[in-house]
Amino acid sequence: MTVHLNRAALTHARSLVKAGKVVRDEPGDWSTDAPTADDENDFIDDNGYADYAKWHLGVDDDSPRDTKGHYKFPFGDFAKVHRCGVIAIESRAAQNDYDDIAKAAKNLLALIDD
Repeated sequence: MTVHLNRAALTHARSLVKAGKVVRDEPGDWSTDAPTADDENDFIDDNGYADYAKWHLGVDDDSPRDTKGHYKFPFGDFAKVHRCGVIAIESRAAQNDYDDIAKAAKNLLALIDD
C-alpha cells in the first residue's frame, strides 16, 4: 500500500481551522463524530470524489481514485475539522510509519490548539 500525504486536503484543513470551522472535541470522540458510511456516500453523491478527497489527509495510490478506499485519514464531518479526528490521524499514521501524514496532523493540531 502506497499511502502519502494529500497536500490539497492539508491546505483545505488549514483554511477551515483559520476560518474557525473546527470542533474542539476530546481525543476519544472521533468514534462517534466521524461520518458514517451513509454520510460519506451522500456527500460523494452530492459533491463527487474531488470534494471528498479534500477531507482526507492521505491517499492510497494502490486504489482507484473513484473509490472510497483511495482516501485515508479523514479529519472532519464535511463541514468542520474535528480535533479528535486530527488526533486519531496523528496516532494511526505514526503507528503505520506514514511520517509525512503524522507530521502534518501534528502541525494541524498545533494550529487548532493555538
